[in-house]
Amino acid sequence: MNAVLRHHARRAAVVGSVLAVIGGGLPGARPAAAVADPPGTVLSTAAATLPPELTALATGKRVSYVSTSVTGASITTTGLVLSPKRKKANKTVVWGHGTTGLADQCAPSENQGVFWPEARAAVAELLTRGWTVAAPDYPGLGTPQAHPYLIGGSAARSMIDSVKAARHLDTNLGTEYVLDGHSQGGQGALFAGELAPSYDGDLTLRGVAAIAPVSNVDVLAPLIPGTPGQGYLVMALYGLAAVQPSFDPLTVLAPPARQRVSVLQSGCLYEILAQYQSLKAGQLLLGGALPPAVVDQLAHYDNPAQVAPSAPILLVQGSADEAVPAFITDALEDQLDDYPQPVELVTLENENHDGAVFASTTLVADWIAARFAA
Repeated sequence: MNAVLRHHARRAAVVGSVLAVIGGGLPGARPAAAVADPPGTVLSTAAATLPPELTALATGKRVSYVSTSVTGASITTTGLVLSPKRKKANKTVVWGHGTTGLADQCAPSENQGVFWPEARAAVAELLTRGWTVAAPDYPGLGTPQAHPYLIGGSAARSMIDSVKAARHLDTNLGTEYVLDGHSQGGQGALFAGELAPSYDGDLTLRGVAAIAPVSNVDVLAPLIPGTPGQGYLVMALYGLAAVQPSFDPLTVLAPPARQRVSVLQSGCLYEILAQYQSLKAGQLLLGGALPPAVVDQLAHYDNPAQVAPSAPILLVQGSADEAVPAFITDALEDQLDDYPQPVELVTLENENHDGAVFASTTLVADWIAARFAA
């Protein structure tokens, strides 16, 4: 399999098809999580203004709740809990959003500008099935700590704890839940499926649906320098720094890239991509390439399928994905097939990264329904 990955990586580098690897806080202070508060404890709630596509389908609350960092420290994170207005089934689906950015203003729970259209379509279908949707922002988006972008174990904890928070708000919700996500959120969902047995307590995970999930970052990341998706790599380096304080991204970024890092706090995804897209590889990174040790660290924190999943998995992938190429998800399926849980890969012909979400809303919801019924 490694040889196959190397072959496709070289091919992708030649044709320049990989434009991005990943892809897809709240202003004001939030109450800090007390050490004694268990994960999922709701710290505050407020009525949420939902995107117009969802207002007829659900009532929403913006919540802050307790979660844990990858080191086990108690932290506060935020998100939405959406309750369907009709056919309420008392089951919960977690929606994991794609990349929005690193800064507080990039939290979808308060900034509808980064509640992406494909996310709205996916969440709308889930709500029409009568499922409560928990939609975490992920740690550091809207809260004081840095956002550990693409650190799978970080997003995973906030996703699982969002189910606990939803049940704190609605005691009628049962223990069954499914994880569903796109790109960064698909990666987080896969990590959450691995973490669930040791972390979700009395909850019952029924399945994991991952649409174009980030994986095999040790193959993807070295392909990015010199392409329009370089902002994703800069974000990934700062995500690594959030959990590895000894790593300073400025030690690997070239001077032109260093001069642009303020956009990571002043903007969100599209502003970040715009700042970095025109740089040459040597203007992005010292020597034009990532040091092997950094690639290894990214793989350690960012790659799912390093341990066994705990529930059945659905992978959805567009054949024309410009961000997470299909060969990467094909390799991920091979890796997941080494474990006992069943894995299904559905490839959607001619769909790109976001198009795969729009094209699979019914397919994914039908699969989730089957998991709840199993």
